[in-house]
Amino acid sequence: MANLVPIKKEQHQNLKVAAKRDLSHIADQHIVPITAIEYSKAAVSFPVVIVKDPDSGRFRSVAMLGLETGENLFLKDDAWTGIYAPQSTTMVPFALGIDPDKEKTLTACIDLDSKYVGEDQELPLFDENGEDSELFKNVQNGLGRLYENELMTEKFIKEVQDAGLLEEVEVVMGFADGDKKKLVGIYTIKEAKLGELTDEQALDFHKRGLFIPIYAMLTSIGQINRLAQLRNERSDKKMTGIQIVPVQK
Repeated sequence: MANLVPIKKEQHQNLKVAAKRDLSHIADQHIVPITAIEYSKAAVSFPVVIVKDPDSGRFRSVAMLGLETGENLFLKDDAWTGIYAPQSTTMVPFALGIDPDKEKTLTACIDLDSKYVGEDQELPLFDENGEDSELFKNVQNGLGRLYENELMTEKFIKEVQDAGLLEEVEVVMGFADGDKKKLVGIYTIKEAKLGELTDEQALDFHKRGLFIPIYAMLTSIGQINRLAQLRNERSDKKMTGIQIVPVQK
């Protein structure tokens, strides 16, 4: 479990991070968070879908990296094989957290237990004058952009939900041995519903650029076949078919 603490010059003057970092921390994750601004880049590599938190009921968008829990098909020997890596995966060992000295204020945090963190690493957080290093400045900017993109994504999801465009589906997988498995709890855009938008809604969506992430998400669903192909390359249990089926209410 991550040991995240706010980065403070007084406490972390000599702290450094490794110059080379990989994505091995998501080796057992079959989904990772992704923001709407990334959908177009992500769509060439993996399915982008929406999932619902069973406790809070909150929707969030994710990139599918595998077809079952604990399966990441884009990591091989800790090397990332995808064309694009979601921004949420690349910020380790950094994250945003609450600043204990400033109420309701987010600040840059670091995982002190990360293998990439220590005074014996290469890249300092602060220079010899105690000023933020270029690395730390870039990290703060990256975390700020990620936070803004996450807020924008929440608004986007609410927009499509309010417009009745979300559809719950399940992924049905068939195997050569006759076995079948299902992935449930997945939502995507119901393409037929787009044609039911009023002219006013369609124009509004167009002007605000909402059709860009909508169609990127729809396009990305085809990458489900790529996941099946990657899985077959690694597993003796071969998949012979995969379908995305609307859930009947």
